[in-house]
Amino acid sequence: MYRKRLISMTAVLCGLSLGTALAADQHPVKDSYITTKVKSELVGDFGKRAAHISVKTKDGVVALTGHVDSADAKDRAERDAKHIKGVVDVINRLEIEP
Repeated sequence: MYRKRLISMTAVLCGLSLGTALAADQHPVKDSYITTKVKSELVGDFGKRAAHISVKTKDGVVALTGHVDSADAKDRAERDAKHIKGVVDVINRLEIEP
């Protein structure tokens, strides 16, 4: 009897833990957090040149504006933004100015 109760309680607790873990992944990430993380990533990748890139986030969609010096830099900025948790999409409006 005790063994059945122990197994049942263990199963219930495991189910609750799993449900809590899955629910934690469902909470949306705040736009301000995403913007800060994207800017930080850009500074790490571009250094002072990141000051020429503006980042705005609305409902998880990141908009990049400003200018960079090459097509490769434009692509890198977009990749940097896309890998941040909570980013739904990236609108890359960066202009290339050598």
